[in-house]
Amino acid sequence: MLKNLCKQQINLLKTCASLQQQVRTTFILKRKYEPPLHKINQKPKKLRGRHHIYELVEDTTTTKANNIEVVLKTFVEGVGKKGEVISVKPNLAYNKLLLPGLAVYKTEENIAKYAPTEADKSQVEHSSPFAQRTVNMLERLNLAVVMNKDHPWVIEPWHIKASLRKAGYICKEECITIPKEPIDGPDLNKEGKEFYCTVTINNLEKARVKCRIHHWSTDPSERLPYVFEHWKLPSEPLFGSAEPSSEEVKK
Repeated sequence: MLKNLCKQQINLLKTCASLQQQVRTTFILKRKYEPPLHKINQKPKKLRGRHHIYELVEDTTTTKANNIEVVLKTFVEGVGKKGEVISVKPNLAYNKLLLPGLAVYKTEENIAKYAPTEADKSQVEHSSPFAQRTVNMLERLNLAVVMNKDHPWVIEPWHIKASLRKAGYICKEECITIPKEPIDGPDLNKEGKEFYCTVTINNLEKARVKCRIHHWSTDPSERLPYVFEHWKLPSEPLFGSAEPSSEEVKK
């Protein structure tokens, strides 16, 4: 009985060994000097020290892992829409998509299961995966609208367009909506005061951009003193309300 128990344990160990898989910490080596062959029915020769010298063939810890294809179960900002098949890096796939339940592995069954229906297509919430991210970036922006201190002006959409380009955002003039009440100057009472304009993205998403007026003169002696990190300082609203209502934004 003891002999049978030992055999069962040996078979179990063999089964476990066969199920062992290669991990990312594996080093693939080869002998630098091949050991000599031995004749049939003859005792193998003893290996010498040089036979235990190995050369590195591959270090799997430094090998770039292949991308993983997944199917999105819902819209993911900056990634894609529901039912879309994307190829992403393993870390992003595991930590940001698969574990939170936002995506599944690509299979024929999952592609058919999570394909967008007609109801999903009719309820368009985002024009592109990056549109909402663009809205978030614009709404965090404190846009400085630099106007001339020496000559009269009235703020128009192209002023906002130029200020956005200066801040690193390219926007068409027809996508910008400014307040209905005219903003003219120069008027130092409006210096540093803020107002909101609306930027429409792909004719769908709308971003409220906070703007601050700053007067500038070409004559160095007439310039206003520089304010360090002025965007962090509190500001007064230009029209008596710092933020537009939700109805005004929808319009």
